[in-house]
Amino acid sequence: MARAKEFDEDTVLLKAMELFWEQGYEKTSMSDLVEHMGVHKRSLYDTFGDKHALYMKALQRYDQMIAHRYVINQGQSPTVAIRAMFDRTVKQKEDHSPKGCLFVNTAVELSMHDDECRKMVNQRLNNSEQFIRQLIEAGQQSGEIDEKLNAEWLASYFLNALTGLRVMVKTTEDREKLNHIVDMTMSVLEQR
Repeated sequence: MARAKEFDEDTVLLKAMELFWEQGYEKTSMSDLVEHMGVHKRSLYDTFGDKHALYMKALQRYDQMIAHRYVINQGQSPTVAIRAMFDRTVKQKEDHSPKGCLFVNTAVELSMHDDECRKMVNQRLNNSEQFIRQLIEAGQQSGEIDEKLNAEWLASYFLNALTGLRVMVKTTEDREKLNHIVDMTMSVLEQR
């Protein structure tokens, strides 16, 4: 008869996600995971598979965790929603979560040699870009954003700027500098 699990799967998956987010995939050993997650090695393998399978599940869990960020508050203007994405990234400096974005970290660390990671990262980036494009198009329809601007190109530009900002958050303590970057990025939407 199989033994019942002595842990909550989601709780230990979140612990694994946090450790991967903080240390990266390569630096995180199975011993680190066992210790940080507080589970036996055999239970870890039985529940999540090998380290790579666990990492992929952690990425999926992270995606679920951040999905709420891509919902517009009722009545919120598109430019305010776009600005909020950037401000949230800068504010991460004050949070106690690891720096940066787990998807950006994964893109930098693994996407060149791990097809499964690259596909997942590309899917998240594409979803983010589409969300930004929808915001831009909504802003153009309401007259808040100049409709002469190419929404597709702007969405790519903002995704690139947001990705770069997520890297900058990992490398600088200069909050003023980060805020200036956000201001400059947002100035692209100012009516001419």
